[in-house]
Amino acid sequence: MVMEAGKEKTDKVILGVDPGTNIMGYGLILINGRNFKLLQYGVIHLSKYTNHALKLKKIFERVSGLIDQYNPDEMALEAPFFGKNVQSMLKLGRAQGVAMAAALAREVVITEYPPKRVKQSVTGNGNASKEQVAAMLKKLLNFEDTPKLLDATDALAVAVCHHFQKGSNKATSRSWKTYIAENPNRVKGQ
Repeated sequence: MVMEAGKEKTDKVILGVDPGTNIMGYGLILINGRNFKLLQYGVIHLSKYTNHALKLKKIFERVSGLIDQYNPDEMALEAPFFGKNVQSMLKLGRAQGVAMAAALAREVVITEYPPKRVKQSVTGNGNASKEQVAAMLKKLLNFEDTPKLLDATDALAVAVCHHFQKGSNKATSRSWKTYIAENPNRVKGQ
């Protein structure tokens, strides 16, 4: 948090990252109290690089550049899903690790979320499609154009998920105990 004219400023910037070795999505949101707004989102194109080590270097440079430009307080990443192709998983893990290293080198706090939790947090459905996630983000963040590559909105979803998980949105972060206490008529057997 930043001090401003003797009082604490509540603005916070979250960088969301959807790791990838061909396309890596990123999204930045600004949190101000309970409100949040879109700062930037996009993708890092990596398929033009044939050497995996060069891809990792580009990921480090681009994530470092985003951190230097937007000075995020926290970074949230989507955890790799478990696939059958071990080589793909290894490459994806390396890409995620390099993005994390860029944040750690600049002392940015990192949190990781499973894909189902990200989708659940944003849409209410852990099995939502990329298109459903993008549609909900358009409403939440008030933007019109859906990007051609949904890796960008996936990254935004990770940032929004992180915001919701941190307790800034009580509706998505409260416990079952709190829900039952607030809604006794909706729980059978009470």
